Amino acid sequence: MADDEETWKEFSDAVTTPGELAKWLETEESKSVGQKSGGGESTGHASGRRIVEVTRTKKADLEQADYEHMRKVVGYVHRHLAQRPSGDVQDTHWRYSLMNWGHDPLKE
Repeated sequence: MADDEETWKEFSDAVTTPGELAKWLETEESKSVGQKSGGGESTGHASGRRIVEVTRTKKADLEQADYEHMRKVVGYVHRHLAQRPSGDVQDTHWRYSLMNWGHDPLKE
């Protein structure tokens, strides 16, 4: 398992700024994708809100649960990037899902 320092670096490399992510999470596109349980918020959208919290927390104040979520985010981003569809991905559910998890594949 990755240590906390390595997790912090991988997470920081994978996700956008909290301001950009928070703004994205307010959009209809963001709310339109992902697995929803019971018709509520999607897993990715909830993760995005958590990512905003984690990125706005001082590194010294992060708890083990925060690092666990960061590892989950890094894993999701890496798996999802490997499934990139062919063609223009600008307006795809694939990109929107990644953006909910804090990563815009068009900004790599």
